[in-house]
Amino acid sequence: MEFEDRLSALATKVHNQAAAIGTEEATKNAFVMPFISTILGYDVFDPLEVVPEFTADVGIKKGEKIDYAIMRDGEVQILIECKASTGSPKIEHASQLFRYFSTTNARIAALTNGVIWQFYTDLDAPNRMDAKPFLVLDLLDIDETLIPEVKKLSKETFDLESIISAAEELKYVGALKRAIGGQFRDPSDDWIKFFATKVYEGSYTQRVREQFTSLVTKASRQFLTESVNDRLKTALGAGAGIRPIDEGTSSVTSEQVAQDDLDRDTEIETTLEEIEGYQIVKAIACGEIKPVRVTHRDAKSYFAVLLDDNNRKPIARLHFNSKQKYLGLLDEAKVETRHPISSLDEIYLHADSIRGAVIRYR
Repeated sequence: MEFEDRLSALATKVHNQAAAIGTEEATKNAFVMPFISTILGYDVFDPLEVVPEFTADVGIKKGEKIDYAIMRDGEVQILIECKASTGSPKIEHASQLFRYFSTTNARIAALTNGVIWQFYTDLDAPNRMDAKPFLVLDLLDIDETLIPEVKKLSKETFDLESIISAAEELKYVGALKRAIGGQFRDPSDDWIKFFATKVYEGSYTQRVREQFTSLVTKASRQFLTESVNDRLKTALGAGAGIRPIDEGTSSVTSEQVAQDDLDRDTEIETTLEEIEGYQIVKAIACGEIKPVRVTHRDAKSYFAVLLDDNNRKPIARLHFNSKQKYLGLLDEAKVETRHPISSLDEIYLHADSIRGAVIRYR
């Protein structure tokens, strides 16, 4: 099994079991040890590779223990501190990691609740663990751009120099992505003021701030939908087997679709991400049928993509209501199989199955 497949399999396990895990020991057994074993590739039962309850006296602190120390050639390489999966890992939980980091040869430290893995090194000061992680891996929402960096930590391809050299960029790029994403979801006053003063020449008063709060939010949404539209144009232009759209077929931009669908139903929340996923499925299906025949219906449990607006002709189901997203595909007997995806682009990996569903119904 490839590294990405093993990571996906563990992510599915975490998604299915996280709610049932209530203690730190259960978290270690269910999530942390499998991560060390199947993802990092170390033998958790070999004390020459993984030392549980690792002890090293630190100053006046005697007998303190780190949950796991990963060894290479007799030296500590990675320190791991665990917390229960019921809470988010916070830097306040890492006091022992800070102390141990400076007294061992370890250059990598990890703080985890089994779901979120925060990896630290010593970028800011030699032999002193940074206060902020250089890599954050959320198994319920995997950033595929981080997979190659996580792989560098594995036994098979462990490359400390490469990890450290890339750590500074990872640290700030990751933090920036999280900050930008937060602003798109819930723009702060500073974010609104920054853009308002770029386009508005008058004084930035309370009335102007209130006006631009909605304008900045709307502009952000339109920017995202237009970006998706550009990506779809590329897919429609380069996708193999995609038939040209008839001249008589009316075209609708992704912005219009997103706006219409977001406003369609106040009881069911249709997200922009669901609309983006729908448009990707639609782009794939257009290789077999006219675009006008591909429709959708949103429900509380999933977002359905249908042929001819007929719920007996499901093309795909988008399960995007949790951190781990799933693409649901149905076989000839209407039995659904959920495929975990970490980004919308992964829908294209299932293009053959999507086209197959369309062919069965047309």
